[in-house]
Amino acid sequence: MSSAMSAARRPTLWVPGDWNAFFGFGTNILVNVLTLTTLLRFVLGMPDSLVFGRILPATGLMLFLSTMYYAWLAYRLAKKTGRTDVCALPSGTSVPHMFVVVFVIMLPILGMTKDPVQAWEAGLTWVFVQSFVLMAGGFAAPYIRKITPRAALLGSLAGISITFISMRPVEQMFTTPVIGVTCFAIILASWFGGARYFKGIPAGLVAIAVGTVIAWVSTAVGLNYGGMAVGNISSALTTFGFEIPLPAVDHVFHGFKYLGIILVTAIPFGIYDLVEAMDNVESAGAAGDAFPTTRVLTADGVISLIGCLMGNPFINAVYIGHPGWKAMGGRMGYSAATGIMILVLTWFGVIALMLAVIPVIAILPILLYIGMLIGAQAFQETPRRHAPAIILALVPQIAAWGKTQIDGALHAAGTDVSVVGFDKLGNQGVLYQGLEVIGGGATLAGVILGSITVFIIEREFDKAAYFALAGMVLTFFGFIHGEAIGVGQSITVSVSYLLVAGLLLYVSKFGTFSPPVPEHHHEEGIDAHGLPAAAAE
Repeated sequence: MSSAMSAARRPTLWVPGDWNAFFGFGTNILVNVLTLTTLLRFVLGMPDSLVFGRILPATGLMLFLSTMYYAWLAYRLAKKTGRTDVCALPSGTSVPHMFVVVFVIMLPILGMTKDPVQAWEAGLTWVFVQSFVLMAGGFAAPYIRKITPRAALLGSLAGISITFISMRPVEQMFTTPVIGVTCFAIILASWFGGARYFKGIPAGLVAIAVGTVIAWVSTAVGLNYGGMAVGNISSALTTFGFEIPLPAVDHVFHGFKYLGIILVTAIPFGIYDLVEAMDNVESAGAAGDAFPTTRVLTADGVISLIGCLMGNPFINAVYIGHPGWKAMGGRMGYSAATGIMILVLTWFGVIALMLAVIPVIAILPILLYIGMLIGAQAFQETPRRHAPAIILALVPQIAAWGKTQIDGALHAAGTDVSVVGFDKLGNQGVLYQGLEVIGGGATLAGVILGSITVFIIEREFDKAAYFALAGMVLTFFGFIHGEAIGVGQSITVSVSYLLVAGLLLYVSKFGTFSPPVPEHHHEEGIDAHGLPAAAAE
């Protein structure tokens, strides 16, 4: 058959392997939707009318557009090449950013205003900004990726994964361990240990099913571990109906009053999205399906923008895992079918019923797993010698999290730090001002500190100096180490960055250096000073 005849042949829209990929990928997307619904209802306390009437229909629309677009892109590639094994890129709500927008943007705004609508509006604005970062980044991504060390980006993200993503779920899991710890073990055994359950049923679905059974059995015998009640099912049935997304443009622009808080995370995480999307497109290319990077990144931005303008506060992203779905037999039909399924579930109010039947504690282990995965990725996907940079990059997030815990405790006691006083807190070992400074703009601060450290480790002191200068500028205008954007913020920290930049430039031009320690020495039990690790201890 000639290449022209092959290219003209119409690709098959559905093949038997699409069933396997649909059940696997569809379950993955469904669990993510259940998770974000849980975050909206039980972390942010948003009313059901907002969650099920506005947000979920818009989320369903975004996911439908995304999965359909990537099915169409695969169709075009298959038609162009005449191949029958082209697999669509998997896509959906970005899981890491789901937690970022909830815990780093929406939850603090909710704490300030006590108004869930304003928290939602801030989330919409966050996605609005990120959408344009993605669209513009489709062309700038190679340069951004070139100048920013991966350890700095992933290290800052690891800080969020340890604090704002992992801590709350693990606390709740060990409050109800019969369900939480059991479900967590099911997930760990499969997703880390490779165990397969019941003819390949996804582990996330197995964990939710087992947790649901335990919860309802405990309710039947009077223990009520999962807080389940038949009355909740009756209430959930009232959400059945047909809800379509409504334009939320006015809400998007209302959120611009929180732009200072939003920019310090939207820009660096937009950059991270660019790097991640490029990696995932590259992974698909290695599996034989070459998709255009700029078109993919631009599509993510456009689809996310449509979603936020209709009321969805979550970003769209290309997922990792294309080679796995392709090996499973998925082609293009699995992606389109997933989009249709999610559209039906979100527009007809079925998600509320699912959450009335499924205990929240059975979903939380998935969140802890995600936190573990993101945190581990920072060390696994970067050179071992960059580990110190990762640790420094996550410190601002730990400081920011610690500050929120102190603020929450003081507010619960009916007071705040201005009443208690810095000196009294300091006498108890609580250095609140230090936490406030290092935790201001934590995400971007982590990227700056991590980048400086990476380039010092690599002995590229001039590049480290340039990032120190960037830190000075960002601090001066309040993007990092401050509570608000403005001119002349955190002057002393700005001066400190300037001094660091000067020192690094001096070292770059006039410094002398000891020979670098080969990295393999660490693997052989030799520390950085050439001593056996045991002796160093």
